[in-house]
Amino acid sequence: MTAPKLAITDSDLTATADAVVVGVLQGPDGPALVSSAEAVNAAFDGTLLDVLGALGASGKAEEVVAVPTMGKLAAPLVLAVGLGKPDADGAVTEEQVRRSSGAAARVLAGKKRAVTTLSALHLAAAAEGTLLGAYTFTAYKSAKGDGPVARVDLVAPAEGTTRAHRATLKAATAIAEAVTTARDLVNTPPNDLYPASFAERAAALAKGEGLEVEVLDEKALRKQGFGGILGVGGGSARPPRLVRLTYRGPKAAKKVALVGKGITFDTGGISIKPAAGMDEMTSDMSGAAAVVATVVLAAKLKYPLEVTAWVPMAENMPSGSAYRPGDVLSMYGGKTVEVLNTDAEGRLILSDAIARACEENPDYLVETSTLTGAQVVALGKRTAGVMGTDEFRDRVAALGRAVGEQAWAMPLPEELRGDLDSRVADLANVTGHRWGGMLAAGLFLREFVAEGVQWAHIDVAGPAYHTGGPYGYTAKGGTGVPVRTLAAVLADIAANG
Repeated sequence: MTAPKLAITDSDLTATADAVVVGVLQGPDGPALVSSAEAVNAAFDGTLLDVLGALGASGKAEEVVAVPTMGKLAAPLVLAVGLGKPDADGAVTEEQVRRSSGAAARVLAGKKRAVTTLSALHLAAAAEGTLLGAYTFTAYKSAKGDGPVARVDLVAPAEGTTRAHRATLKAATAIAEAVTTARDLVNTPPNDLYPASFAERAAALAKGEGLEVEVLDEKALRKQGFGGILGVGGGSARPPRLVRLTYRGPKAAKKVALVGKGITFDTGGISIKPAAGMDEMTSDMSGAAAVVATVVLAAKLKYPLEVTAWVPMAENMPSGSAYRPGDVLSMYGGKTVEVLNTDAEGRLILSDAIARACEENPDYLVETSTLTGAQVVALGKRTAGVMGTDEFRDRVAALGRAVGEQAWAMPLPEELRGDLDSRVADLANVTGHRWGGMLAAGLFLREFVAEGVQWAHIDVAGPAYHTGGPYGYTAKGGTGVPVRTLAAVLADIAANG
């Protein structure tokens, strides 16, 4: 899609634009203007709040009220966007700015130019929210509808230098573009995005930033012993792939492995899923999309790290060549797994990739996947479950929350590990009960993580794909979660080790 062009401006509101965006808080005594709206309010001779009150504005989150300026500004409209209630300290959070900027961007569709004052509160959040809120996926539509607003001028914060503001905008734009890349991949239908074509698109994105690329086809996978990937992909006429993308940053002090689940469509295999909602399984490669986008982002932002993305790709289909419940797979590295349910396929391809990634001795390993329906049952559609090494798990979850991608640290209870014991193999791919399914999947993955590697598993079965109407900066379909979490993790490792 065509994204809005963003530029930094000062507080001068005399430039010709289609609309000026201001923020409104939901106060105990009614709506209240935020500090960055002062210049616009002055143009209304201090009556803007009265006008908003007459129009029924409340300041509740993401409410958008249009006010004609009647010549008081060069722009014909003021868009007053609700930020919701301030936090406990009376401040406006970055996520409030991000969401309100997204809501404004949707309303601005079809416009040529807008000015936003929300950026004076939080520049990066306003930029991200604007770009992500303007996102639409229309590649397969004959009637494209209104395109996104062509240009948005962001009023600079009073603090900081012009150079610092430009650097902030550059990083925020790159992060939003990475999220958009992941969304585009997730939204591409599975007849066009299958293991071979996905591998080609990932390779093209990586080569565009000068990354090292290796793609293993089914012959190479068989030769090297990737039994999990081959087992899951064996039922499809479209054979599996394993993609490795490597970025080597300047003065890289730490090595980070990223692993993402790339099931391009999941029928459940022989343990077939119910028909209702199966179309959403086009999103079962969201983890793969996120790590591909993130390693490309690392190159764009020149993180001082070595980052390698390991992306196993397969289509889980039922056929005469499909793997069966009762089969035993020999995984990469030699462990054997009894398959009790072919719909627990993601952990099988991920385990191969995790074991291979650990051979290169990363300091950190982050894996993300739409892994379990149990994640949605436990945490809902918008909060990811994070498991792994205790300290790093908590760090990843906190960083996710800090950037607005809800995440919660979850345990790996040892009492569940015995339920993965198999009668005939080293372990089974599921337990014999429904309790703690998200946690059991994390325990399964832990079996393939090498000793000494700090690791985290992010289950985004709910947050990666949104089936309802748009809200904030989140569109219907692929969300791009957890790209911003992964970007924050890489930046934090680069800064703090």
